[in-house]
Amino acid sequence: MSNIDHEDAIAHLREHGYVVLPDVLGTSELESLRSQFEDVTAAERESPFLGGLSQHPGAHADDAAIEAFLAGSYDISAAELERLMHRIRCTRTEQLETPWPVDIAAVNKLFMHLPTLFDNDNSQRIWNVLNKIEAAHLVEQPDVLGLVHEVLGEDCVLSDCSGSSIGAHTEGGAWHVDVPLGQLPEPLPDFPLTTQNAFMLDDFTAHNGATRVVPGSHLTRRKPRWTEDGVDGEITLTAPAGSVAIWLSNTWHRSGPNETDAPRRAILCYYCRSWIKPFNDFQGSIPAEKAATFSTRLRYLLGYSGAPPVRG
Repeated sequence: MSNIDHEDAIAHLREHGYVVLPDVLGTSELESLRSQFEDVTAAERESPFLGGLSQHPGAHADDAAIEAFLAGSYDISAAELERLMHRIRCTRTEQLETPWPVDIAAVNKLFMHLPTLFDNDNSQRIWNVLNKIEAAHLVEQPDVLGLVHEVLGEDCVLSDCSGSSIGAHTEGGAWHVDVPLGQLPEPLPDFPLTTQNAFMLDDFTAHNGATRVVPGSHLTRRKPRWTEDGVDGEITLTAPAGSVAIWLSNTWHRSGPNETDAPRRAILCYYCRSWIKPFNDFQGSIPAEKAATFSTRLRYLLGYSGAPPVRG
């Protein structure tokens, strides 16, 4: 049985904007997830994802502006930038060459490809984790999902499920709030739109890139500056592997510097209110025959019966 005090956890989450749940993953479960995570990251470094088209997609008039924005926003290598532009061109082709109607800096991040390798190829993301790792059970883990339901309502859905590996000797990420808050003007809504839930595959320590947050920042209704500089009141979410860190979308946070010789890894389950467009299209990315093996609750979280139908 769970030893987590649900009432204390939700009170801490609402007051401080974050909470850490210890000992959520068992030893054998943790070992299995780590092993699968290592296999996927190694394979995707060997053969990075390029896009849905085998042929080289054509260039577009706004390619230079997109490339400059990506190079200025993310610490990525020239090779990753080239792959990222290829993925964007592939998707543009699949979308009938439809351009965005706003400047690239104003484009909703939900509509963009983002780096897979970053920190100059030292850090790495695994997109579409549910297609690559046996991690579907994490999405409906009772303690975590119970808190998510308290915050976002029982009709919330999964917005994304990804893996994050913060590489050795990296400087950490920039302070931010989560999609879609970056697109909204201040003052931000006085209630959370999403929650992030980081299942820790490694110990989170003050020295290995553990997430940093500013307690109470979710109440300011403001966005932080996009900077890696220190912020007054910030803390580091330290906990042993197998714990889960949860924070609200409007809590200021970033990945910390990793001063060690090993990566810091986590699987991220990101939920949103039912009326917000999810970050990932699970029905488009997970084969229907695989989804049919999931529980009805998990299928709903992945968007089944939670998307607009064709009416007529």
